[in-house]
Amino acid sequence: MTEQLRYADAPSTAVSRVIAATPDAIWELVSDINLPARFSTEFKGAEWLDGATEPAVGARFQGTNVHPVADMKWNSECTITACEPSRHIAWEVAGGGGPAATWSFTLEEVDGGTLVTQYCSIGPGKSGLSPAIEKMPEKEHQIIERRLKEHADNMERNLDGIAAAV
Repeated sequence: MTEQLRYADAPSTAVSRVIAATPDAIWELVSDINLPARFSTEFKGAEWLDGATEPAVGARFQGTNVHPVADMKWNSECTITACEPSRHIAWEVAGGGGPAATWSFTLEEVDGGTLVTQYCSIGPGKSGLSPAIEKMPEKEHQIIERRLKEHADNMERNLDGIAAAV
């Protein structure tokens, strides 16, 4: 029996690929908060908040998202939690009671280029999934599994786009 996914446990997914480019070249793309808007079916763009103009720990931005199937549109406030140029960038999406999601890119130089990993965890803070899980707690595993699959599909699109752009 497979372990049941629980939102409170902040379940995650990640995708990785070796891309034939240097970490510095890839950093220019993954550190752009609007990069996923070029490739994602859901993320439509972002803008810096509080006068920030580039990633740094503590810098905030607002992202705009749409879910094509659920016919939902929302904005999310994000805070950069890690920023090591040419190595790692991470941000949290604000949610009630903790992050609604945590996202990151990690870059590691390897033979043939750079191993690029994009990671996402959802929860444990309140998000758009919370009402669905509260309404149908018996379907929590399926709701989370479907959402993580949507994120993984968009992350694959991001890596495809990064590979094509460098």
